[in-house]
Amino acid sequence: MNRTFDDLVAEADAVSVAGWDFSWLDGRASEQRPSWGYQRLMAERLGRASAALDIQTGGGEVLAGAPSFPPVMAATESWPPNVAKATALLHPRGAVVVADADEPPLPFADEAFDLVTSRHPVTAWWHEIARVLRPGGTYFSQHVGPDSAVEVYEFFLGPQPHADRGPRHPDTARAAAAEAGLDVLDLRYERLRMEFHDVGAMVYFLRKVIWMVPDFTVERYRDRLRDLHELIAAEGPFVAHSTRFLIEARKPLR
Repeated sequence: MNRTFDDLVAEADAVSVAGWDFSWLDGRASEQRPSWGYQRLMAERLGRASAALDIQTGGGEVLAGAPSFPPVMAATESWPPNVAKATALLHPRGAVVVADADEPPLPFADEAFDLVTSRHPVTAWWHEIARVLRPGGTYFSQHVGPDSAVEVYEFFLGPQPHADRGPRHPDTARAAAAEAGLDVLDLRYERLRMEFHDVGAMVYFLRKVIWMVPDFTVERYRDRLRDLHELIAAEGPFVAHSTRFLIEARKPLR
């Protein structure tokens, strides 16, 4: 791109990171998408539902990609900028957005929904999901898997403990769903290539995905960011790998 380190970093540090739209990274970073196509499969299920809930909806961008909503459509989100963005995006389509702390209990009655969805929930509160599902209802979600983008956070933080059967492992999710009384119908896992083509793309990513390097600021990590800038200039894109798993679980009929 023939732009200076200071220019790239300053630009990425100033741009808004509200919402869950990564289009600012177009041409500057890429991430391989899972083969199953979560948004399409979610939309198919929304089209068959009568009452649905999208947990941790972010700015509502993924949910808004569905061509139709069920008669009752609700979403939760905790971060105020995202609540405002999701409200503006989803309210015109008849969906209600509820500001929620992303901790139990969910602000809904027992057996309120026949479909619960979530893309990349920070935590899946399985007993709460089971509580708000009607008998025969399903939870359909794409989760971030174990050691996702490990190359990124270890570049900044140094070697970290790697997940074996930790909270983000698909086997852990299967066991937790079953313990909450849900039957797992489908579980798929993939490891996917990520590329960062300039240091500004990394700054934007770390400002947006705040749990990746929890104490990240440009000033705190300026020296390491400069190392990354020089590495990309010498060797090409910085490559990492995300992990994702798809899970679908049903609440048994009585």
